[in-house]
Amino acid sequence: MGVQSRRELTDETITVTKEGQWYVATDESSGIASQGETKVAALENLAEALSLHERPVPESDEDTADPSTAPWF
Repeated sequence: MGVQSRRELTDETITVTKEGQWYVATDESSGIASQGETKVAALENLAEALSLHERPVPESDEDTADPSTAPWF
């Protein structure tokens, strides 16, 4: 479908293609992709996927967790 670069903001490139009835938006730098029934929906879904991907993972406190009593552990 097309490629749109946001070079004025960053060096990132988003590619939007149409596959069947779906539009697929892909962030080329991260490889993250999402889809939607319209270009706008695909881009909105990609923005959400990117924000979730960038969310930091909280550190786990494995040392303070109670050990499992399950027989397979």
